[in-house]
Amino acid sequence: MNPSNAKVSPWWTPSVHLDRRPFLIGRNAIQSALRRYFLSEDFLEVDTATLQVSPGNEAHLHAFATEALTTDGQTAAPLYLHTSPEFACKKLLSAGEQRIACFAHVYRNRERGPLHHPEFTMLEWYRVGESYESLMMDCVRILALAAETMKTARLTYKSRDCDPFAGPDRISVAAAFERYASIDLLGSVAADGATDRAHLADQVRRVGMRVADDDGWADLFSRVLVEKVEPHLGFDRVTILDEYPVSEAALARPSARDPRVAERFEVYACGVELANGFGELTNTAEQRRRFEIEMSEKARIYGESYPLDEDFLDALAIMPEASGIALGFDRLVMLATGASRIDQVMWAPVAEYGR
Repeated sequence: MNPSNAKVSPWWTPSVHLDRRPFLIGRNAIQSALRRYFLSEDFLEVDTATLQVSPGNEAHLHAFATEALTTDGQTAAPLYLHTSPEFACKKLLSAGEQRIACFAHVYRNRERGPLHHPEFTMLEWYRVGESYESLMMDCVRILALAAETMKTARLTYKSRDCDPFAGPDRISVAAAFERYASIDLLGSVAADGATDRAHLADQVRRVGMRVADDDGWADLFSRVLVEKVEPHLGFDRVTILDEYPVSEAALARPSARDPRVAERFEVYACGVELANGFGELTNTAEQRRRFEIEMSEKARIYGESYPLDEDFLDALAIMPEASGIALGFDRLVMLATGASRIDQVMWAPVAEYGR
């Protein structure tokens, strides 16, 4: 038999489950520890609906679609499995909640691999009236707490590791592009946030990277980030990659320090992206404009787009200033337990498909 055609034993096979079980017990222990942490910080744990009018409006996120039927079986409305509980959580902030946390099952199509799964658990939390730096400190504590819970001094992924107890390395996206790719990123961003594709393309070519005729500024930004920057992040200590260009932060408010960048950061450990945080945008008109840009880009690339959640945009008009963050809980468990694949830390993974 060709080894590549050999059937893999399913996760429910007793021997396979026995191998996975230490990771799963670790998952439960970490989740309990994080719940205690949020309780100690006066957070309320909330639970949001999975079915939404809009799954989210980011160009490169793909949703699972369904439809709601009336009691007599007629089509009533299209619905989507959410890619994040963000819209619902922000509506709760508009309703008056101050500190909320949510362990949410979320769904993303076209995603499956060692670090990706079509259904996974996202931990989101929000602080009203607090800066996004407070979320950075939450992340530092949470990563250390996960390691403490598993009685390990290092987070690990494959052959890479990271000390979650060391102070994090905080670096701006522009500084990281300069350090790791020799590219002046903000030289291609105007004071109003508009991007100059030709300027960035010239720099990308200069450092020997591919530039396709149909690459937009965002495509080039992503290629440099993935190929040149991310491979250096989160080794020895946690990396906080801060101040994304405003065009790459559709849900974040512009920085008071530099209008070309936004209050958006990502957290990396062992080269793995773990969390994405924002100083939240609360300007309804600007949020609508950014969503429309994202959906135009999605239609250009993929030939489809998702509706805007008008209810969310209405709620945003009364939402207080806040900071919020989404953390890939399964990935955190992987790094704390030493698992090599995301499905090893899921009690019952989604069935295999597309083989």
